[in-house]
Amino acid sequence: MSKSDVLIWQVDAFTDEPFGGNPAAICVLPEYSSDDWMQQLASEMNLSETAFLVPLGDPSSYQLRWFTPNVEVDLCGHATLAAAHVLWEQGLVEEDATVRFQTRSGELACTRGEFGITLDFPASDCSPVDDAQLLSDLKLAMGIDHATVFESPFDLLMVVESREIVMELQPNFHLLNDIPTRGVIVTAEDDCDEVDFVSRFFAPRCGIDEDPVTGSAHCCLAPYWSKRLNARMLVGHQASRRGGMVRCEVVGDRVRLTGNAVTVFEGCLKISVPTVDEQRDTK
Repeated sequence: MSKSDVLIWQVDAFTDEPFGGNPAAICVLPEYSSDDWMQQLASEMNLSETAFLVPLGDPSSYQLRWFTPNVEVDLCGHATLAAAHVLWEQGLVEEDATVRFQTRSGELACTRGEFGITLDFPASDCSPVDDAQLLSDLKLAMGIDHATVFESPFDLLMVVESREIVMELQPNFHLLNDIPTRGVIVTAEDDCDEVDFVSRFFAPRCGIDEDPVTGSAHCCLAPYWSKRLNARMLVGHQASRRGGMVRCEVVGDRVRLTGNAVTVFEGCLKISVPTVDEQRDTK
């Protein structure tokens, strides 16, 4: 691929305003480069996620992969929202089309509506953690004395007593890096009229000390709070420094997450993008 073929966008997701929400880099390729090259570009972008899209036969269908600065991940909400936003904004799919992404987590559909872009994601069940050593290490790393701890397929979920505990957290990231999980979600019920629960998300093992807004974490948060609050529709506030709002709807074994996105800049890669075969031949 030549040096001028590939555009890249930086998009703030789960926000109405630039410099809020969670930034993601979006790169649309005619075909995938090697895993090593994509990981290197994600490390260069140094955002919580860089998403790589490759078009499929259907004009509204794309393959989608997500990379943190350190690793490829199985599911990412904010970069999926950002990717769909770019496809519509750049006219790469029709305005009223449903965007369908083929991913490690199966097909993910994105639509546009009154409140923004809606992601149709798999719900993540969580079960109580009874490993005494893990609980002790986790509470020490997080600086939390009292919490109910659950485990989802991706993360650990700590439910604490108040919004203030969530807001005032100052984890020990050195200790947290030794906890065997993708990330740690800390959450509490919120007493604001327009918000049902508050959360923060920490993932130093993925190269992200604190993620600004984590769509995939809400695949676990929404079902948990839906059962506890007996509500199908919820609003979550991820209370990072940048912060963001996620509208959630629990529908059976799926979670619909809705938010907005803002493109901050568009650029062109000034380096060549090797194909998988080209990079293999150089080794």
